Amino acid sequence: MKLGLALPTFGPDAHPDGILHISRTAEDMGYDSLWTGDRVLAPRMPSAPYPSADGRMPRAYENHMDPLVALTFVASHTTRVRLGTSTLNGLWLPPLLLARSLTTLDLLSEGRLTVGLGLGWMPDEYTALSVPWKGRGARLDETLDVLEGYWSDDVFSHEGPLFTVPETVVGLKPSQRPGPPVLLAAFTPVGLRRIGRRLGGWLPVAMPLPHLLGMWDVIRKSAAEADRDPDTLHMALRVNPQLTDVRTEPDRMPRAGTLAQYVDYARAAAEAGVHELFVDFGQTSATLDERVDLAGRFLDGVRRG
Repeated sequence: MKLGLALPTFGPDAHPDGILHISRTAEDMGYDSLWTGDRVLAPRMPSAPYPSADGRMPRAYENHMDPLVALTFVASHTTRVRLGTSTLNGLWLPPLLLARSLTTLDLLSEGRLTVGLGLGWMPDEYTALSVPWKGRGARLDETLDVLEGYWSDDVFSHEGPLFTVPETVVGLKPSQRPGPPVLLAAFTPVGLRRIGRRLGGWLPVAMPLPHLLGMWDVIRKSAAEADRDPDTLHMALRVNPQLTDVRTEPDRMPRAGTLAQYVDYARAAAEAGVHELFVDFGQTSATLDERVDLAGRFLDGVRRG
């Protein structure tokens, strides 16, 4: 199982030195990937609760960087690690601009980009960007149509219910062909089936492994029904540790526990067939140096297993 680490693109460490320190250290340690998230608002009174146990949005989100610009910066200071978004809210940009940005980043990183898309959880951000909250699934499907056409066709056009792209020559192509892998964060039956039908894989968040594997089975069956090989799909599992000083009861994991418990969870995920797991120590109150220490101890613990 490959291991990744979230970059400090949120909170007090979201500055050039912090990003450089984490990205270079993670690559030197032996991490396989680095990840960014996506926010445009931190409303004082959001219209929907944050999807967590207490419903509160992390204070770190009050300071947020552009994920693709941050990854471009990281690409210029690393050579090996893959660069992923978890998640990029892909509906906030017109799909043609999204295709150009992703293609450029994949080219500049020499084929290290993993595109993790999500639909977000907060209608306020859609309102601020003049993008409809309703109809997100249909908008996502048409966005994927544009991405696929832009990456595969030398002469491309698109005519759909939401977007029109006049016929154009597309000279810019990504390093990865036909394009960078596109994963989706989805948890509804419709979203899981969409992954199996047309995407490169799944971006789940940490949950009890039996539940995780049950949802993965839905994805794999949907892929087989669409005449796709389920074994080509990739699962990248995001873990947001809520670290405690003493071991928690098993029913609280992976929502909260000690670092050793999260190491055990990662080992169990590897044995269960999870392809990649990445951890975000930015969800804790740790300083930058403490995050580096946690990252090193976590990596050593999992690798020893």
